[in-house]
Amino acid sequence: MKIENHDRAGIFQRASEIIEKDDTIPASEKEGILKLIQALMEAAESVPSPRKQDHRVKTFTQEVISKHSLMTMVKQQADELDALKRLSLNLTSSLDLQTVLDAVVSEAMRLVRHARTAHIFLYQNDRLEFGASLNSDGTRNKPFAMPRPAGLTQTVAKKGEMISIENIAEHPLYKDSPNNWSGSIIGIPLKFGNLIVGVMNLSRSISGEFTRAELRLLGLLADQAAVAISNASVHQQVTEEANTDLVTGLPNRRALEERLEEEIRNAKRTNSHFAVVMMDLDGFKAVNDTHGHSVGDELLRSAFNYLAQNMRTTDFLARYGGDELTLIMRDSGIEAARTVTHKIVDLISNYSFKVPDNNERIDLGISAGIAMYPLHSRNAGDLLRAADSALYHAKKHHRGSFSVAQHPTGPLGAVTISRTNE
Repeated sequence: MKIENHDRAGIFQRASEIIEKDDTIPASEKEGILKLIQALMEAAESVPSPRKQDHRVKTFTQEVISKHSLMTMVKQQADELDALKRLSLNLTSSLDLQTVLDAVVSEAMRLVRHARTAHIFLYQNDRLEFGASLNSDGTRNKPFAMPRPAGLTQTVAKKGEMISIENIAEHPLYKDSPNNWSGSIIGIPLKFGNLIVGVMNLSRSISGEFTRAELRLLGLLADQAAVAISNASVHQQVTEEANTDLVTGLPNRRALEERLEEEIRNAKRTNSHFAVVMMDLDGFKAVNDTHGHSVGDELLRSAFNYLAQNMRTTDFLARYGGDELTLIMRDSGIEAARTVTHKIVDLISNYSFKVPDNNERIDLGISAGIAMYPLHSRNAGDLLRAADSALYHAKKHHRGSFSVAQHPTGPLGAVTISRTNE
């Protein structure tokens, strides 16, 4: 016979009491077990005799618990496989180091319940450097204070072992921390072979142990993150070497071309403008002829870096070739470009290079040409040619000054000459 409503209520109440008293069942799973029991009861066609009812209820409940535990384990393993697949896709989709770091902290926050903050410090030559962070409110890459000398991050980096802290307020590593610090945290070394490339920390708003599943997933993430970070770091190093001028250490022409295309894309997207300034040292050929190319290289390294140190952080200065420089000024109009170029001319006029060994002083000048995007051109090649044409006019007619390309009326356009004392 079918289960009557009052019998069903009694059985469910007894099953609920059994489950509530069972401390081996995680609290988060008890509700799911009760729902499963209720569903099975509703599908039942008969009920045991009253004499054996309590025993059968216990047996029935334990069987459901056992099957639910098996289902939970299978689901957990499936979730872990899905997470592993997602990690592999996210961490191998880019060789840009910052993109990789941002992906790692995002995945870490997703893998752990009650996650509060995840952050990574890169580790190289016994030094830690901030890499990335993500807070539960979505704040990304908010600067962190450097790790304490005997704190969690430094300890994990030095020992190369994971450290899990159940209660921050009571752990020796946080004995000098602010009183309002609470919850739990885990520090995991990011190892590539025997090399530690970084440390990943993840804090929670609650105290207590991390589950075995969370530890397993964080370990998988750490292993893949270490490989991805190592690959991205190598790629970054190779790219920087390929885009760096060997003599001056400034970005080279290849880097300039890439940056110029990036600026054009940005200007189109934001409907903004920018300036390109081509520059050439006056009198440099005589330095090579008189003192040799090694002295000439030293002068270029010294003079060009002197200028670079006096540029805005948003500006991009590159060696175009020989004694030529190119400056890209983001979000700058013609007046701002004139002002900065005038400053550069003044800087070089006040610059003096001391020749090694004989203490002879060499004074130089600089000439420049300015072109504006999108006024003079909307593509990189023509924009450089417009600035170069303006530079040619300045060097030919008024050395130590700069010219501004006029609105193009032909392949290169005309120019106007600007003297430095105007």
